[in-house]
Amino acid sequence: MPSDRISPDVVIIGSGVGGSAVALQLARGGRRVLMLERGPRLPVEPQNSDAEAVFVQRRYHSREDWQTAEGQRFQPGQFYFVGGHTKFYGTAMFRLRERDFAATEHADGLSPAWPFGYAELEPWYGLAEQLFGVHGRAGDDPTEPWRSGPYPHPPIPHEPVIASLAERMAGLGLHPFHLPSAVDLHAGGSCVRCGSCDAFACRHGAKGDAETRLLGPALRHPGVVIWPETRALRLLTDERGRDIVGVEVRRQGETFTIRAPQFVLSAGAIHSALLLQRSANSHHPRGLANRSGCVGRHYMNHHMTGLMALFPGQVNDTRFTKTLSLNDHYFGTADDPTPLGNLQMLGNIREPMVRSAKPWMPRPVGRWLGAHSVDMLVMSEDLPHSDSTVRPLPDDRVELAWRPTNLAAHRRFVARTRDLWRSLGAKAVLVHSFGVESPSHQCGTVRMGLDPASSALDPWCRAHDHPNLHVVDASFFPSSAALNPALTVAAQALRVGDRLARAWA
Repeated sequence: MPSDRISPDVVIIGSGVGGSAVALQLARGGRRVLMLERGPRLPVEPQNSDAEAVFVQRRYHSREDWQTAEGQRFQPGQFYFVGGHTKFYGTAMFRLRERDFAATEHADGLSPAWPFGYAELEPWYGLAEQLFGVHGRAGDDPTEPWRSGPYPHPPIPHEPVIASLAERMAGLGLHPFHLPSAVDLHAGGSCVRCGSCDAFACRHGAKGDAETRLLGPALRHPGVVIWPETRALRLLTDERGRDIVGVEVRRQGETFTIRAPQFVLSAGAIHSALLLQRSANSHHPRGLANRSGCVGRHYMNHHMTGLMALFPGQVNDTRFTKTLSLNDHYFGTADDPTPLGNLQMLGNIREPMVRSAKPWMPRPVGRWLGAHSVDMLVMSEDLPHSDSTVRPLPDDRVELAWRPTNLAAHRRFVARTRDLWRSLGAKAVLVHSFGVESPSHQCGTVRMGLDPASSALDPWCRAHDHPNLHVVDASFFPSSAALNPALTVAAQALRVGDRLARAWA
């Protein structure tokens, strides 16, 4: 497809939360936007909510071949579809805590400060919550930051099993609160409580994902076009190596270059870093936007451990479990004063999920465990480490060298949570940890900062080295905090997109 047939003002690479939020702001400003997405549109089909298809057959997972620094091969938990990873996320939409934007001491070192404070993002958090239709209630979480307005929707009520747990937690002096959730679960909403939300795609359009809440509205503007199944191969600079002049793509069997005045890279923390590295040229031998050497470094991914608390005398028939969260341990406790993290409900565990992780387990046992468990995620912050790297390998392969930090604190948090479950009546607590093969909350690989010597992007996500390139996904995070990143990506992307749109005014 010859590039002279199109003339966008902005090319956006990636259709997840970051890219779609920028596209929506540019569309409202009347800009011509071309979005490139390497994956297809996700088909609406019965397998969307079939645990056998999703977890055992891995129907929607990438088939890529990645490896660790030690050469261990694995297939990553990556999903390439229009709308990005939010097609499969669990609907959690947290604001970072106000203290998360400041430097914070952890057991293994310092969580660095962001180049701006919470107040800068607060209005954009509010807009993002409106766009995603977030349910929640302020005032119950002792760590929550201040807010200038209420949630768009009231909290999703707990179903009986979860309500009982929340009541018993409160009886222990804890502060359980309604998890902020982007799902169309209210009077007149499209959610049918199918029981397949967390880690599944939604067949009903009820999940607040990037395609439904951001991209769809953007595409209703005549100047916005998306090309699915289009792979960005490398970015091209002018003869000085300063401005980005084009992106080389592969589409429908052809390879060609698209030119535009502005480029936004939103391919996800791993693939944005890889594309910048694969775009190396004589002016930038280590990759674009990489004067600091930090592109592809400081990879972070939350430490996440799933707990199955077993209650043999109780059947957990909850349809939508993602209504309960706990932050009493977020900044530490009296007897463990360094930050520990967040607790939140997981979607109900089903037998195929158990079998995908434990193939040796008999199916009847897996079914019994799923029916009699209540499932929670323990999440802790991972600090940036210069040796946690992402780099491209020959044959389109990837090396992900993760050097986790704060593991001892996370293990203490897991042990504390197991004790909590037992005090709530669980007869046993099973544990499953997520490792390098699950880069669900990937961030930090093209981080922003004030100093070009130690960061790739300025506080507006513009590359220090290339004034017409913005990188807007979780790669810009200087720190990971210990909460789901989607809402923060959306807030910053709306902020950046607004500024880009106004630049043409």
